[in-house]
Amino acid sequence: MMLPSLPDRHTLPLPAQVAQMIVVRASGYLFDQQIRYPQWEAPAKTLQTWIQEWGVGGVILLGGSAPELALRIQQLQEWATIPLLTAADVEEGIGQRFAGATWFPPPMALAAIAQGSLTAARSYAEQMGAITAQEAQAIGLNWMLAPVTDVNNNPRNPVINIRAFGETPTVVTDLITAFIQGAQAHPVLTTAKHFPGHGDTAVDSHLQLPILPHSLERLRQVEFPPFQAAIAAGVDAVMTAHLQIPALDPTYPATLSHQILTNELRQNLGFNGLIVTDALIMGAIADHFGANEAAVLAVEAGADILLMPADPVGAIQAICQAVDTGRLTPERIQASVERIWRVKQKVCAAHSDSQFSHAWEQLSPTVQPQELVTDLAQPGAIALVDRILEDSSKVHQPILSRLNQADQRSDRRNLILVDNLLNCKELGHYTPAVKIPEALGYSLQLVDRHTPCHSLESSHLPWQPTLLQLFIRGNPFRGSAGLTQTAQEWLTFLIQSEQLQALILYGSPYTLTQFLPLLPPDVPYVFTYGQTDQAQAIALKALFGSEIST
Repeated sequence: MMLPSLPDRHTLPLPAQVAQMIVVRASGYLFDQQIRYPQWEAPAKTLQTWIQEWGVGGVILLGGSAPELALRIQQLQEWATIPLLTAADVEEGIGQRFAGATWFPPPMALAAIAQGSLTAARSYAEQMGAITAQEAQAIGLNWMLAPVTDVNNNPRNPVINIRAFGETPTVVTDLITAFIQGAQAHPVLTTAKHFPGHGDTAVDSHLQLPILPHSLERLRQVEFPPFQAAIAAGVDAVMTAHLQIPALDPTYPATLSHQILTNELRQNLGFNGLIVTDALIMGAIADHFGANEAAVLAVEAGADILLMPADPVGAIQAICQAVDTGRLTPERIQASVERIWRVKQKVCAAHSDSQFSHAWEQLSPTVQPQELVTDLAQPGAIALVDRILEDSSKVHQPILSRLNQADQRSDRRNLILVDNLLNCKELGHYTPAVKIPEALGYSLQLVDRHTPCHSLESSHLPWQPTLLQLFIRGNPFRGSAGLTQTAQEWLTFLIQSEQLQALILYGSPYTLTQFLPLLPPDVPYVFTYGQTDQAQAIALKALFGSEIST
């Protein structure tokens, strides 16, 4: 499949220009019956209409394996008359979203490493950026919605949390710069998000509109520096934050604020790349502004790309009408299209010396499926993941450990607690968290926040030495960054009844801090930022050591 050529942007009619500013959500799966989020992901016929007839400028993808996504992207590009931007949230590597590729630990793991060696953390970040970009290019993604550039200085932050590269501007600046520099070895776009800074909020903008009460002076000291560093490093895009900062704009959230996007980001910080909104269907925007009005407001504010508008066609029509009535100028639209053309030239014709109108016609097929096996999850990438996991973990092995007690009962329990079992891709029959304890004689019990806890009050429950494995991290849409009520009740019950034999926590260091004061000193524990098979195997090896057969 050859990518179509990039036409002269000046020849495009207004609706076609505006459509290039729209990026829609698409399932990474090939077939409609596989769609997991029908409220956001259109069926193939609708998606094809948006791409072929309306000419939207890009897609953001989620779901499927990496090889399947490669085929999916080929399909979408074949529908397009102008090559698409193909984006994905790959903050933890391609494997975070698409099975089979490399899945890194959350970025905050690098901040933990930086406490001991900033040099090592920088090296890891640069390699992480390079591997993620290389694997993105291999499967046809040309736009990484990463790195997260927020300073997570609020432990209760439910939406950024361990997605950030740290809790201080200095560490975040160093690590996101290294990530961007690593990614620049490949013709794939990078994105600093979420401007002007989403790290000091305790409200999930997927659900509500957070308000950041800080002064401009505080923003310039804490929130802005990492974004300034990203711009200096040549980041291609900056994503907006759905939050309100009264000190800058008492009326509109950042995504819809001319003061924040144009005056601060464009003029004061000197950013000349793409400004992309966060998803416009999120509650912080969708619940306060009309779908089409939000699209117009975002363009007025200075956005070049509208990500996931609730009604893509309606957004195109509303923006065109705003131009027709004089609310927006044709030059405002053309400025955004010019920036879009610039990045499309970079990622789709990066190695050609030809002019825009012919460069893309000379490219090889966007994806070579036969090469995926040699491009994805290579031994060096897997080894790097192992090193990051090992260097960022915390292990407590007391001399008088409950694991070393002479009486090793045969009725030991492996209690695994997750947020939602129906949406937990980290667990399966053969994942280490299940199979290793099983080999050691532990019986499995699975619990999530939907499991009733009334049984904990029953006095007739048998006493069982328990390995507790908690999979808890801040997750968008949950609205909470710490322990769920279910996790709190189980942890309290096991401690008070002295059944807690050992603990492994996969996810958030803030959760570890929350319950460490309650943990008996003879209970060994392991904390790891990761939740993948690799993280599980490394954590269980740290806990049980030589008991695990190799």
